[in-house]
Amino acid sequence: MMNASRKFRVVKFGGTSQATPERVGRVLELIQATHQQGPLAVVVSAAGPTTDLLIEASARASKGDEDMATGLVNQASQIALTNARAVLSGHGEVLKVEAEVEALFSNLRKLLYGVSLLREYTAQSLDLIQSFGERLSALLMAEFVKSRGVPARFVDARDWVVTDAEFGSATVDWTATRERIDAQREEWAPVVTVHTGYLGRTPDGRTTTLGRNGSDYTATLLGRGLDAEEVTIWTDVSGVMTADPDIVPDAYPLRTLSYMEALELATFGAKMFHPRTMIPLMESGIPLRIRNTFTPDAPGTVVDTLGNRDEGSATSVTSLEQQALVDVQVQRLDARPRIAERVQRALDRENLTVWMGTQSAHGQALSVVVPMDQSARALQALENELRSELENHEIQPVHVSQPVTLLTLVAEAMGRSVNVAGRMFASLGQVGVNVLSIGQSASSRSISCVVPAEETHTAVQAVHDAFNFSHQSVAVCVLGKGVVGSQLLEQVRTQAALLKRDNDIDVRVVSIADRTKVVFAPDGLDLSAWRDRMLENRPEDADQTNGPLRIETLDRLKRLPVPILVDVTAADGMETLYRAAFERGIHVVAANKKPLTIDTEGRNALLESARQNHRFYAYETTVGASLPVIETLKNLVRTGDRVNLIEGSFSGTLGYLTHELMAGVPLAQAVRTAKELGYTEPQPQDDLSGLDAARKALILARELGIRVEMTDVKLTPLVPEAIISKTDPDQFFSALEAYQPEMEAQLQRMRSEGQVLRYLARIDPGARERGEPILEVGPIPVPQDHPSSRLRGSEAFVAFTTQRYAEYPLIVQGAGAGGAVTAAGVLADVLRIAQTLRGR
Repeated sequence: MMNASRKFRVVKFGGTSQATPERVGRVLELIQATHQQGPLAVVVSAAGPTTDLLIEASARASKGDEDMATGLVNQASQIALTNARAVLSGHGEVLKVEAEVEALFSNLRKLLYGVSLLREYTAQSLDLIQSFGERLSALLMAEFVKSRGVPARFVDARDWVVTDAEFGSATVDWTATRERIDAQREEWAPVVTVHTGYLGRTPDGRTTTLGRNGSDYTATLLGRGLDAEEVTIWTDVSGVMTADPDIVPDAYPLRTLSYMEALELATFGAKMFHPRTMIPLMESGIPLRIRNTFTPDAPGTVVDTLGNRDEGSATSVTSLEQQALVDVQVQRLDARPRIAERVQRALDRENLTVWMGTQSAHGQALSVVVPMDQSARALQALENELRSELENHEIQPVHVSQPVTLLTLVAEAMGRSVNVAGRMFASLGQVGVNVLSIGQSASSRSISCVVPAEETHTAVQAVHDAFNFSHQSVAVCVLGKGVVGSQLLEQVRTQAALLKRDNDIDVRVVSIADRTKVVFAPDGLDLSAWRDRMLENRPEDADQTNGPLRIETLDRLKRLPVPILVDVTAADGMETLYRAAFERGIHVVAANKKPLTIDTEGRNALLESARQNHRFYAYETTVGASLPVIETLKNLVRTGDRVNLIEGSFSGTLGYLTHELMAGVPLAQAVRTAKELGYTEPQPQDDLSGLDAARKALILARELGIRVEMTDVKLTPLVPEAIISKTDPDQFFSALEAYQPEMEAQLQRMRSEGQVLRYLARIDPGARERGEPILEVGPIPVPQDHPSSRLRGSEAFVAFTTQRYAEYPLIVQGAGAGGAVTAAGVLADVLRIAQTLRGR
């Protein structure tokens, strides 16, 4: 026997939880389990799309389309009968329930017939029509519960919810409602009572509805009236999310939330809450738990008095889209005090929804956010109200910006600490989001701003990441699947778990492209099988398109968190693609040197595009693979040092070849081995020409601010141009073998003079004044005490002689070629971008 002295629990199930027999089965299991804990009251919404069907049926009937209205009613009836026949199969109650369903819907059809005769329906009649969905749902659920051997009773909430006559959004008379609950609670305690949600009744007996989230409101009213231990709302999500999961894939449910934070979320459009839903809980101190019907073991979100106790964390980021920003700019100082008041009154008279209103500190400008579908009315209302001021040029013409999004960070506990606003707006600035207006609640419980609609995804993700709600997600598109590309994909695969655990960075390769194909998977490609995926050719696959990377791919990439385009190709003309990426809010990491070695105007325009669009363009690996050559040079320049000379072996490939040649390895054999080891470009001729080293030297020279072109480089190849020009591989290697005697003669002369062959580049910023080349690149003999003489294998080195490092140059030395080290440098650039955006 149930102990009637124990506190009630109130649970509410939404329409999606009852849409199919399988879902109803889950609901019944939850009701049975909760019933074991003490007295239980259940509140239900109309099943599935029933309410929408009834509203549409009302609209059709009002136009005289009785047949269509009847058809819609029949659809709603079929949902109920399908559930009843499946759940009650074998219980002998099916015929009885079918008769009850038919009786209820027979009355509904008569009501709609009357509407069709009158060709109109009022808010009052619509409330009555909608009530049939809730009544049917509660009636059936009570029968379903009884079929499981649990005593249950159907309760029409209209018998205890007393409201005024504001149809469609009635106000509850709490005193009268409490009296009716008190009169019935004793008889409710021994059984599971199943109540209709959403409904009330005026003192003279007319049916009303409670408006948005009305069934949740019914549950919290009942919880307060029964002094319940807890109110649980079972829905299709696992709680209140840290952000819209459609925008932030790694958003997750909050464990706790305060009543006031829930109210704040409701104020800024969170669909899960309505202010009226929270009032009974706040007045009674009863906690609310939001849980997922489909994952009942998940703890869900608890809403109570204290909420999140951690002052170091925020609560949620909301994004209210399809809004309009209405700006009023005052031009005459004596107009300021009354303009703001009149703006608010004008909007109130039109019953317009104002989500946020802000006024500048000097009172000369004010703006409001209204739903976009109300912007025309808002503009007309303000122009009518301020006609005189507009005609006298006391204010500027009212300006409307749309569509915009109202972005809000809710952080009650964190609001008591410093720099919340700074972190929020810094995160937006780092990704180039233009903030149009700013507002903050008086309690510092939330901070809001208005951003352009097209920046919504970027803005929400940036703020979500900045407050460490979750791991920093990075969406990477890799161009090129050769030696470096393959190594990069393997490094991401093997390091992903470690990066996520130790660095809070979730690197997802969402796209891979080569010369002929692009594959795309928004949730991340399986990097253990990416080669198979690239070989697939299934036009029906929505995540795969044939052909080279297109703008459409960038448009898909830009919608993902921290999108980064990684170029590990040696393709020409990529600067055009980079600019398109920057314009779409995509960062670029490149090992491709060519975009930085085009003409000076083009290179500067490329860098300026990255700056103007607030995107990162990381290209450390263009010079030293994974060596910090460019960053070292930038730090020297930033700190005011003057660079007098840069000298180095910029090509690990040529460093390897010259080392092997000095060791006695034949030229052709050394080149073949270098190619097999992945040290060379796809065409080794590119390395032997010295052009690759020249490009690196040019990149560094331009980092010093020197205006120089490739034509200014004095370039000498390692072998004669006649060999390099041979494109056929067999002919090329035959020519290398034929050149071996001459090469060996040169090497012998160097050995006899105690010298070592090295392929070096030299950048002398002051050479132009002396009429000498600024950039010289070529093979030269160096003495045994030269820094480059100590290089082994594919080691590269760069020596910076500066004003501060005059006597002993600053040397950066290490592996300068190879797919693995270059890929590591590329991955380091990707992680650097992610960490910078995360605020570390």
